[in-house]
Amino acid sequence: MPLLGAHMSIAGGFDRAVERAAAAGCDVVQLFTKSTGQWRARPIQPDEGVRFQEALARWGIRHPLVHASYLINLASPQPALRKRSVAALVEELQRADALGIPYVVVHPGAHLQASLEEGLTLVADSLRQVHRQRATGQAEVLLELTAGQGTCLGHRLEHLAVILQQLDEPQRVGLCVDTCHAFAAGYDLADPGGYRAFWQRFEQLLGLARLRAIHLNDSQRELGSRIDRHAHIGHGLLGTAAFRRVLTDPRLAPVPMYLETPKGTHHGEDWDVINLRMLRALADGQAMAEAASPAAPRVPSDVRAAPRKGRRQQRRSADGRRTEE
Repeated sequence: MPLLGAHMSIAGGFDRAVERAAAAGCDVVQLFTKSTGQWRARPIQPDEGVRFQEALARWGIRHPLVHASYLINLASPQPALRKRSVAALVEELQRADALGIPYVVVHPGAHLQASLEEGLTLVADSLRQVHRQRATGQAEVLLELTAGQGTCLGHRLEHLAVILQQLDEPQRVGLCVDTCHAFAAGYDLADPGGYRAFWQRFEQLLGLARLRAIHLNDSQRELGSRIDRHAHIGHGLLGTAAFRRVLTDPRLAPVPMYLETPKGTHHGEDWDVINLRMLRALADGQAMAEAASPAAPRVPSDVRAAPRKGRRQQRRSADGRRTEE
């Protein structure tokens, strides 16, 4: 059975995120270490890291993962913003170290008024600066495949390959694949041939050994839309067959997988519980795995209205556009 979990809120303390993960039936957990709408946060105290690690051990939750702030834009052609983004990513890595978390997922950023090629070079330069400022420390960066909204980079595997090729220490950077992002970016994981082609290209350009995490999200929007809108498993346009392929692919078996689907309840049951049950049914190869989920229309109205990763908030994405998460 794959290692499955979800993004959890840290309200009440980092250890509470672990408790929430255990209550939902997770094997693994992802979290923010601070508000995603603020650049800085209060330092993590040593006792918080101890309580977090104790909670992981107590509840048997493995592979904790940090998702970095959406404010970070490593590709910005504006020197002040890029300097601030580098500092923020260094701080995210330091906070992960304080909690004993090995990886921090970050989006490459948006090139704004610069060219795509210039933007990729700026991302690589930003990561080199991060590495120079991180002579010590354990946590490493995971670059995430993006949907490609606006001028955001990372929606092509070639983008990630170009960034890695320009690094002095590429071994210090891993990768994260999001199923919704891949589909929105134009990689047809719903089609058997498209699924095979995606992973063949991934292995050719990047190598599966770099893959450290997978985000499991269905997509509210169509193939190639380049719009990042997550849906519950089997309630979007990816459909259950795509997830069955991911969950039963032996090449991906060691990689922890995290839900980032909308929070809330459906008929009194937590959506994380419902989505995890669906994923495990698919991983078990049940022919009628849809029976594991409550009857609901594809991308139901309550899914469209539900917030991703917690409460609804409007934010400015890296390319300066207002989006809802």
